[in-house]
Amino acid sequence: MKSLKERTIIQVAHVVRDLYKTLDTYWNKMGIGPWDIYELKPPLLRESMYRGKPSDHTYLVGCLWIGDRHYEVIQPLTGYSIYDEFLEKKGEGFHHVKEWVNDCAGAVEEFKANGIEVIQSGKIDEDEFYYLDTEPILGIVYELGNNGKIRPPEKQYPEL
Repeated sequence: MKSLKERTIIQVAHVVRDLYKTLDTYWNKMGIGPWDIYELKPPLLRESMYRGKPSDHTYLVGCLWIGDRHYEVIQPLTGYSIYDEFLEKKGEGFHHVKEWVNDCAGAVEEFKANGIEVIQSGKIDEDEFYYLDTEPILGIVYELGNNGKIRPPEKQYPEL
């Protein structure tokens, strides 16, 4: 397994109950934005799994790009996911970091060999992502992804 110095963290994220209220606070109180907005649901969201079973959850995502890294704010909408679990247990807050990997399947196997399982996964356009069950050992979820290309956002906040 690579050392942290050889890894690339491409995303930090937190989970909220009201995406637009949160983005409004970032923009109007702190001058942070604009945000790209995606509603992630089928058919854009494919092969969605939650705790080993197919999932039909949907969610809103606000992304703020800072160079080749991004800050993500997530609001669950329908179904049940690790985002809902987090809100129930901890309330709104910092949820995960995402590491870019060349070979997602290989990285998932490396973590499995260390006793760390995937708890949620899916695909969006050319992007694939795997959330690992690291909250019990790290206090946060660790995500792996290939940082694949995805389509332009449906909206931007604020609309400029």
